[in-house]
Amino acid sequence: MRKILIIGAGKSSSYLIKYLLDKSNAENLHVTIGDLNVENAKKLAGNHDNVAVIHLDVFNTESRTEAIKNADIVVSMLPARFHIEAAKDCIAYKKHMVTASYVSKEMQDLNEDAKANNLVFMNEIGVDPGIDHMSAMHVIDRIRDNGGKMILFESFTGGLVAPESDNNLWNYKFTWNPRNVVTAGQGGAAKFLQENQFKYIPYNRLFRRTEFLEIDNYGRFEAYANRDSLKYQHVYGLDYVKTLYRGTMRRVGFSRAWNVFVQLGMTDDSYTIDDSENMSYRDFINAFLPYSPTDSVELKFRHALKIDQDDIVWDKFLELDIFSNKKMVTLKKATPAQILQKILMDSWALDEDDKDMIVMYHKFGYELNGEQHQIDATMVTIGEDQTYTAMAKTVGLPVAIATLAILNGKIKTPGVQIPITKEVYNPILEELKDYGIAFSEKDVEYLGYNPLNI
Repeated sequence: MRKILIIGAGKSSSYLIKYLLDKSNAENLHVTIGDLNVENAKKLAGNHDNVAVIHLDVFNTESRTEAIKNADIVVSMLPARFHIEAAKDCIAYKKHMVTASYVSKEMQDLNEDAKANNLVFMNEIGVDPGIDHMSAMHVIDRIRDNGGKMILFESFTGGLVAPESDNNLWNYKFTWNPRNVVTAGQGGAAKFLQENQFKYIPYNRLFRRTEFLEIDNYGRFEAYANRDSLKYQHVYGLDYVKTLYRGTMRRVGFSRAWNVFVQLGMTDDSYTIDDSENMSYRDFINAFLPYSPTDSVELKFRHALKIDQDDIVWDKFLELDIFSNKKMVTLKKATPAQILQKILMDSWALDEDDKDMIVMYHKFGYELNGEQHQIDATMVTIGEDQTYTAMAKTVGLPVAIATLAILNGKIKTPGVQIPITKEVYNPILEELKDYGIAFSEKDVEYLGYNPLNI
């Protein structure tokens, strides 16, 4: 049997494991799942005949190398910083490798070795990055093949709560890593290109510079800029494009309210707060407000942020119960961001019956025969439950499909790579349609250059 090693059985692994096990008899596959949490891995494996679950610590050289030696291909679902040890072993023992993570410098440094050993090291094959790459290049290449010239590309992705589970004023719940939500946008100004001009949005303004988007049957969304929209400019072959922008999607109104936390400094992760374990939520909020012998914390909060008491934004903060004297932080030497995350988890954790949603939106502007055109492409995926989530589906299925395609020799170009070639994206996008992951395209009016928008 052909042997697949999956390292890591976290939240994004459910569909990956199910897909490979469903295909295991027809494709002659044996799947080994290695994880520190063996019980969780066993739950995902079930009682299938073609699966084994092992305890695997990626930093234990002996167990790691033994598992990799016995595999034909390795799928790492670990956090990105943990891939490299497994990747080096894959070079040493001549095994293909697949990850959903961004290509790190350490991974890229293995490119020549991977090529020399005729190994495929496929990365960024999840949802974002992953499906965003493939769906974008599918349209960009088609435009070019038809003689068009790209002049605009905008791309947006959001991990949100499904409409049927959307029951709070923020229209948001944590569907993935809460820490990444709390610290989003930090570490430098957002950088993008608009009508041939470089644009920058510093963190303190990021959530007040949003773009509105409409998706048929799902209503209106807003998007704020990612930190570096130009990262894939050359990779996508968009060196001469006039506008290039990548962003994160939320429901309208989220960013305006989130900006309050940013302005007060509650998303800061660079220092710790003394005696944080003994603070109430109210104490935490008050720590960022001016002293007053007479005004309440609520009044100081509204005055500092210029929020009227009949403003829906005020209701959003009341809903979070951030002014509670009874709820305690309990975290020792915690940063503001860590405390804010704990507070938000009270209100934004998914309930047992909640479903999540992935939304993606691309805009393609191009010139053809002297005329300007635009294609808008959208994708929405709804999760089934807390195990088979939309996030796990859109991350795990591309990983699984790519893994099998490499084993079957359908993807054979060696080296460290991302899924931007027709060899990779055409068959994967086609198969994803069978699982309800598909883009809807429509031609819209290209608005073109507007000097007032610069």
